[in-house]
Amino acid sequence: MKPINLAIADDHKIFRNGLKAMLEDCPDFKLLIEASNGKELIGQLATHTPDVILMDIKMPEMDGMQTTAYIHEHFKQIKVLTLSMHNEDKYIVDMMKAGASGYLLKNAEPEEIIDAISTVYEKGFYFNEHLSVTLIKQLVGPGSYTDSAGQQTVDLNDREIEVLRLVCQEYSNQEIADKIFLSVRTVEGYRARLFEKTGSKNLVGLVIFAIKRGIISV
Repeated sequence: MKPINLAIADDHKIFRNGLKAMLEDCPDFKLLIEASNGKELIGQLATHTPDVILMDIKMPEMDGMQTTAYIHEHFKQIKVLTLSMHNEDKYIVDMMKAGASGYLLKNAEPEEIIDAISTVYEKGFYFNEHLSVTLIKQLVGPGSYTDSAGQQTVDLNDREIEVLRLVCQEYSNQEIADKIFLSVRTVEGYRARLFEKTGSKNLVGLVIFAIKRGIISV
């Protein structure tokens, strides 16, 4: 299996060096880019295309939130995994809205960081218990973020609802295909239609839609 190509964007050199040392011990990973801010990172994307970016939030010139939103718009195939010292709900929710595929604290165990990178690469997202609780609390509570489809009627057929439930349970396209006896390409088509029909821009939007419509419960 080819290694997962990575980029690190963090303005703290000591932390970058520690992260690099950890990643170098993993033969499944290959570090392509090291940047101290978002502007520097984006400049390097012209010549290198990582699979997953490990993104800090607070950086000079161009912070992690702005950079994540830019990457989500212009490099949709690249996944962003946030690595931050900030544990506040607002940072978590805002980064996920910007297009991040997961959120970890910098004091996470090396094993969790390695698992999160692999999961984001294979499934497109990583939810640990803290992230799931934060999103549910913030996104379905009073005054919460609403998906772009609002409360308008969205007509989903039985198969689309089945796929949506499995997506929200964190199954990958391959796992969904195996579970309901479809090809991966067909599942990808269902997933694309779900984004289009619900007006969701990312997985967070799909989860919000499913919770608010009673398709899944929390």
